Amino acid sequence: MLKRLLPLLILALGIAGFMALRLTRPEPPPAVPQERSWRVEALTVAHAEHVPVLPLFGELVAPERVSLVAPIAARVAERPVRDGQRVAAGALLVALDDADLLPPLRQAEAEVADLEAQAENERLRHANNRQALAREQEILASANRQLERNRSLVERNLASQADLDAARDAVARARLSVTTRESAEAEHPSRLASLEARLARARATLETAGRDRERGRVLAPFDGVVTGVQVAPGDQVAARAPLLSLYPGEGLELRARVPSRFQAELAASLERGEPLHATAEEGGQRFVLSGLAGESDPAGTEAILALEGPAAGLRPGALVAVLLERPAVADTLAVPFAALHGSDLLYRIDDDARLERARVERLGETIGPDGERWLLVRAPGLAAGDRVIATHLPNAMQGLRVEVAEAPAVEEAGQ
Repeated sequence: MLKRLLPLLILALGIAGFMALRLTRPEPPPAVPQERSWRVEALTVAHAEHVPVLPLFGELVAPERVSLVAPIAARVAERPVRDGQRVAAGALLVALDDADLLPPLRQAEAEVADLEAQAENERLRHANNRQALAREQEILASANRQLERNRSLVERNLASQADLDAARDAVARARLSVTTRESAEAEHPSRLASLEARLARARATLETAGRDRERGRVLAPFDGVVTGVQVAPGDQVAARAPLLSLYPGEGLELRARVPSRFQAELAASLERGEPLHATAEEGGQRFVLSGLAGESDPAGTEAILALEGPAAGLRPGALVAVLLERPAVADTLAVPFAALHGSDLLYRIDDDARLERARVERLGETIGPDGERWLLVRAPGLAAGDRVIATHLPNAMQGLRVEVAEAPAVEEAGQ
């Protein structure tokens, strides 16, 4: 009997001990709910004058690039330069074979000499004709006198009719000779003018042949870089066929398309004579805005930016990204892109470490104190000394509690 009651007794003692411990335990303090705060970085507002920048992407071109061509069909005798080589003004680039250049020149010289001789011969003929005409007119006058004498003798029966007819024939022959000579003299101006016109044309051909012969030795018109080489020694080229190109080492330009909304601003700066500079994002080369293209399209207008200083490895055809400095804007605020919420919201931190909305006007981009691109805004609702969060919070809202991790002052970037 005792063996049966012993397990029940042990169980009862255990239950009693558990109840005693439960009744004598200390009461826990009541749980008090606490509001969560979000850790953020903050910036101190400091309105200042900033220089907004416009990111542009364009192609580098050489506006003074020249394409050199063959003056006539000929064989290439020499080409002492290679693509990409820098040459000085006057350096030989390509030489065509004299065996192809000289025959047209010699032919033109012979044609000029022949026509000069013909013109001189015509002048001599004219002088001889004038002398002969004077003599033939004398002969005609003498024949007329003889005819009158014979007519008088016939009337007095002192000469025969045959003598009179012979005198008439002599007058007719003399008159014919004078008429022929006068006709030759009348044609002299037109014959001489025709010869002189042919001579002028031949001399023009001679000048062309001489110029082609000179151009057969293609010389560099300026200091520059050789590019676009299309021939080699021994090639047979046609007239006006391209040989190579040359562009000056200085004077390169960047052509970059500017969105339509910035055109009026840039045009106004150009009219005022205010230089706007741009800096390459890679390489640091400097450009200055020299003008806008004469034509536009719906995507915008090309800005023409002249390279300042050395090209530092840039070549025509290179694609270059630059930041163009726009006219400075006063009373603006530069903030990192992470500070903007939505399209036009910044959040100010009030005295209770809670967020307040502040609407801003976006003005573009500028260079921040860290050298990176920051957002440039105009914030009339923010005063100097206010703090705004610089951390992007996906759940940011009015009244959200935050905890500031760092509060550096905003430097006047872009001044």
